[in-house]
Amino acid sequence: MMKTQCISSDRISSLPQNIIETILTLMPIRDALRTSILSKKWRYSWMTMPKLVFDHHLVGGSLLKSKLVSAIFHVLYIHSGPTILKFELDFYKLGMITEFDQIILGLSRRSNVKDLIIDTSNSFYKLTTSFFLMQGLESISLKNCNFEPPVNFNGFSKLRNMCFENVRVHAEVLQNFLPNCPLLEDIRLLDYEEEYVEENSFNFVKFFQCVPLLHTLAISENYMKFLSSGGMPSKLSTSLHLTYVCLDVCLREQDVISSVLCIIRSSPNLERIFFQMYDNEKLPIQESSIKFDDLQDDLSLTLDHLKSIDIVSFSNIACEMVFVKLIMGKSPILKIARVELSDNVSFDEELKILREMIRVQIPRASPSAQLIIERPKKKL
Repeated sequence: MMKTQCISSDRISSLPQNIIETILTLMPIRDALRTSILSKKWRYSWMTMPKLVFDHHLVGGSLLKSKLVSAIFHVLYIHSGPTILKFELDFYKLGMITEFDQIILGLSRRSNVKDLIIDTSNSFYKLTTSFFLMQGLESISLKNCNFEPPVNFNGFSKLRNMCFENVRVHAEVLQNFLPNCPLLEDIRLLDYEEEYVEENSFNFVKFFQCVPLLHTLAISENYMKFLSSGGMPSKLSTSLHLTYVCLDVCLREQDVISSVLCIIRSSPNLERIFFQMYDNEKLPIQESSIKFDDLQDDLSLTLDHLKSIDIVSFSNIACEMVFVKLIMGKSPILKIARVELSDNVSFDEELKILREMIRVQIPRASPSAQLIIERPKKKL
């Protein structure tokens, strides 16, 4: 009879360090810190976590607001990882402006922060000078901030991704900032206060000159009006590298139309398009100087790499459907064209659209392209 020997093993402690770090990054940071009681090995594992997220969910329970900043500084002081891949500050309605300055000052003294996310609710936090010293940044996401770089600021040389959401920034500042971030390839400009932006000459033509490596572009309604001011030429002198665009579009505004068409014509590598329609059903009908039907024979308008297009808030005015036909007729490898109807489109109008699609076949450059019509998803 063979005797078996039971060997006790601590499976949790035997996990490789990279696996432990992955587990910790999937937890709220308060829970990640609590893992230090699991075993000797886990006691200090959190100290090398590559992602640190501090948000309003931390306030309450055992961690009061008055202790939150001390906890953040404690983590930053002890953290010994070679890189902080992501550092997120999201304190919704906590009014921690002075504390924000201190935290960013602490971060600026480290050279290993790659991705910084700041959301100060709607307080419009003015970024401290320390923020602009963080030259290791590769990605920034700012929400509800004032962006006013110091006079001697020379940009972020490593920055690749940038998202401004409801950020107060003057046109002149944006025009000077973008060229000083030579590696930028992903830009998202969303929801700014229209009345804050003064008269300017910074339009899409100058914008694209500032960011020659751009691959991804998302522009919301107010920025779209702002950058489309004065219109665009039919095509830029230099081709863009864009593969994905997400634009808010009003087909009743001539400057917006010319900007959209110029971006499409100038982007031979486009693979995905997302258009959020706005105001198409509200503005009075005007005769557009651009006839979308006439563009079917325009050889400069080609979408040889386009695989999908999404159009949201489709209100079923004539120029919108003509625009869909134009895109489908110019995209030889298109897979899906998805149209999500606006809330103002009735079920009777939807039925009329479907009947018209059956009656009149839409010309398709891609024989496998699907045109999908959907109603807006109900908000929970």
